[in-house]
Amino acid sequence: MTLFKQYILLSALILFFVGCEEKSESRYNLTYSNKSPISQEVYIFGVHPLHNPKRLFEVYQPLVNYINKNVKGYKLRLEASRNYSAYNKKLFNGYFDFSLPNPYQTIVSLNHGYKVFGKMADDENFRGIILVRKDSNISSVDDIKGKSVSYPAPTALAATMMPQLFLYEHGVDINRDITNEYVGSQESSIMNVYLKKSIAAATWPPPWEAFIKLRPQVAKEVEIKWQTKPLVNNGLVVKSNIAKNVVDDVSKILFTLHEYKEGREILKQMKLTSFESANNSTYEPVEEFLKEFEKDVRPIRKNQ
Repeated sequence: MTLFKQYILLSALILFFVGCEEKSESRYNLTYSNKSPISQEVYIFGVHPLHNPKRLFEVYQPLVNYINKNVKGYKLRLEASRNYSAYNKKLFNGYFDFSLPNPYQTIVSLNHGYKVFGKMADDENFRGIILVRKDSNISSVDDIKGKSVSYPAPTALAATMMPQLFLYEHGVDINRDITNEYVGSQESSIMNVYLKKSIAAATWPPPWEAFIKLRPQVAKEVEIKWQTKPLVNNGLVVKSNIAKNVVDDVSKILFTLHEYKEGREILKQMKLTSFESANNSTYEPVEEFLKEFEKDVRPIRKNQ
């Protein structure tokens, strides 16, 4: 092959590969945009320790699943806490977007960026109960003096504060006459009296009814000895900066839950008939209770 022909062939090959490279570059050329990638907002829904974390997920995850099935553009994520102290820390630091606190925690949350938008119905069930073993021979509140009483946590309203005020009103100085054992959960409080670690145990109706169903052989050894008057039930709170349309969506789903078969099944697991609308002023009776409790029994809000 002559030198001229070699030159022509080489030039043709160069042009061929350059053309392929240009096509390849145009095929894989990236386009940049100022728009953010499409993402779904996730709101954290915290429930105070009504049950141990495993049981709480069993009861409340179906509710969160139901809400997520009926909203668009965002989701709720359920979060449990290992005990009241852990839950309080998250709530009072504004960690949750939505939450279901007890009435005491509801009142305190108003000073930490939250507002009330609803509550659990069935206020008549929001009362403290005091359990004893059937074989304990306890007949009056005086019989528990000098002994231990178990509670879930110092900030449990129905299961701790209301029973403690009840005892005070019936002649027991809870700071001098008994030993108060804060054992971390409703189930632990009940188990303490069954195992004879305490002479009495404080809790409230929904966890006691759930305990009867889950552990009937244990529960039959224990009975309700005293119960308190009722108070306003657990609240539903939301951070004040959550968009109104999101709050409205979640509210509508919660407040109509009892109108549908699937919703009624979810509520049944909670031992609840419905959720209902509420606002900050709904909890004024709780504020009055707390004032009386702090005056007569012990301080509760000094660090909140």
